[in-house]
Amino acid sequence: MDIKEQIAQLQSDLDEVNVLLEKAVRKRVQDVLTAEKKKIEREIVSKQQQQQQQHQLLKQKDSGDSEKTLLPSTSRGYTVKINNYGWDQSDKFVKIYITLNGVHKIPADNIQTNFTERSFEVLVKDLEGKNYQMNINNLLSAIDAEESFRKVKTDMVLVMCKKKTQQKWEFLTQVEKKTNDKKKPSADTADTDPSDGLMNILKKMYDEGNDEMKRTINKAWTESREKQNKVENMDF
Repeated sequence: MDIKEQIAQLQSDLDEVNVLLEKAVRKRVQDVLTAEKKKIEREIVSKQQQQQQQHQLLKQKDSGDSEKTLLPSTSRGYTVKINNYGWDQSDKFVKIYITLNGVHKIPADNIQTNFTERSFEVLVKDLEGKNYQMNINNLLSAIDAEESFRKVKTDMVLVMCKKKTQQKWEFLTQVEKKTNDKKKPSADTADTDPSDGLMNILKKMYDEGNDEMKRTINKAWTESREKQNKVENMDF
């Protein structure tokens, strides 16, 4: 697996961790996911640096002139991962909105995009001394890489992904769809007695609770059963 594929795999992992982090409620789970997120981001930065070094070596080899090496400061500069964005769609395009203050003021060549059938990458070089990069992999549906493009507006990069089929996207990526599908109740769960959910919660509280909690639950359960038996034995 080459470096580009490794970066794509790491970015997919990062996308899924970000989705899970947004859904996490318990602090311990949030802390674990946050630590994993930072670890993956460090790995991505390391791989990107390796990739940039390879590109520079190939560029120098092809040109035969080291003076033609471009943007030396940005190749070694700090790269910021773009995780905040918005998106919507029309019949023909999925539109991704990336807000970057001052991006319209830098040279057009500093804003690069790359599209494949199921992914896209945005690289903004040397914006106020930083590079900004966004990788979205495993798009929900296929796009036409040749017909996709980007626009630069005031303080914004607009990525236009041309749909191969004019169908509505419920999610931007397959990762988001899978995460949502896991949250949906199964057919068997949907047909069960609603009280079963409460019983499961009580059982969990009993198993994890201290002695006082267990006595309280036992008392409540006994009183509930006695009350139910009285109602069933009433002579109407």
